[in-house]
Amino acid sequence: MLSYHVTSRSAVSAEFCFLTEPIMKLRHTPRSPFVRKVMVLAHEHGLVDRIELVPTSLSPVQGNDTLALENPLMKVPSLVTDDGEVLFDSPVICEYLDGMATGRKLFPAAGPARWAALRQQALGDGITDAVVLCAYETARPEDKRWTGWTEGQMRKAHQGLAAIEREDLSGPRTIGHIAIGCMLGYLDLRFPDDGWRQRHAQLARWYQDFAELPGMKATQPPAS
Repeated sequence: MLSYHVTSRSAVSAEFCFLTEPIMKLRHTPRSPFVRKVMVLAHEHGLVDRIELVPTSLSPVQGNDTLALENPLMKVPSLVTDDGEVLFDSPVICEYLDGMATGRKLFPAAGPARWAALRQQALGDGITDAVVLCAYETARPEDKRWTGWTEGQMRKAHQGLAAIEREDLSGPRTIGHIAIGCMLGYLDLRFPDDGWRQRHAQLARWYQDFAELPGMKATQPPAS
């Protein structure tokens, strides 16, 4: 598990001063699909009130020294637990929060159900990674963009979507469902003309219902 302990809260930032109520700090950007994944899980488990969102400026070409003190990879989400431990990235944070929750877990404990959930999470996260790289490419000056790069990343995304279409997404919700749902929301946000619904009708029907969950609605990212 990737973790990094903050030995002195004052060394990080005044944002992380001592609080009389136990609370966790989640660094975020409002359109991050990986932050959304964490927050959807938090909604599922009723943990939202235990998490304070800390807006964090990110750029693929510029550093963030404050974030780097917590997460040397300078990525979000990054979670500071209520005892000062820092966890990253989204699979680790999600499993930590799942362990805090009472009742049914979103990470199955063992056996085929666990491996299916983790495989589905890997598919959702992997497609999201590819789409994020494509989004970064569109942010370049037009004369610096590499069409072959974008085509290669979207090929990975489309192959991943075809694999998800073959997955059994019925049954109790797991971290796999959340990763896939947040990935599809991000694909719609960044590439609304991709046409994945026409290619994958079964997945589109599943997502239509999944997108209506309270946690998905509460974490809908801004359009711009």
